[in-house]
Amino acid sequence: MEEHRGACLCGAVRFTTRGALRGVVYCHCSQCRKQSGHYYAATDVADESLTVEGADSITWYRASDIAQRGFCKHCGSALFWKQDRSGKTSVMAGAFEAPTGLKAEAHIFVADKGDYYSIDDGLPQSASSPGVVVADS
Repeated sequence: MEEHRGACLCGAVRFTTRGALRGVVYCHCSQCRKQSGHYYAATDVADESLTVEGADSITWYRASDIAQRGFCKHCGSALFWKQDRSGKTSVMAGAFEAPTGLKAEAHIFVADKGDYYSIDDGLPQSASSPGVVVADS
């Protein structure tokens, strides 16, 4: 079974995923941009396939009425995004140890993207939520 490991910058939070991971989705929403300084790159995993060590070092921030963001309370590394009532957790792609084997899949919330860059990699783009894909811009 496929297994991937990762951690925050300081190592207080470590995680292991088991099974195949979804391709990386780039989120350009204003919340991801404000928290990360650019945009998020994340995969996701079924909750039962995610093991976290150091969970007491995770601070969960409710950024909206539908989801929360998990980050290390020591070093500030953004690690997780969790939608309410979902059986999956998004995991930041950059937190995984190499080699990840991950491949880019799509861009979401491109209507909110920063005005200082363009998206020209040919991947599918959604103006808002992941279910609404629009033509490349």
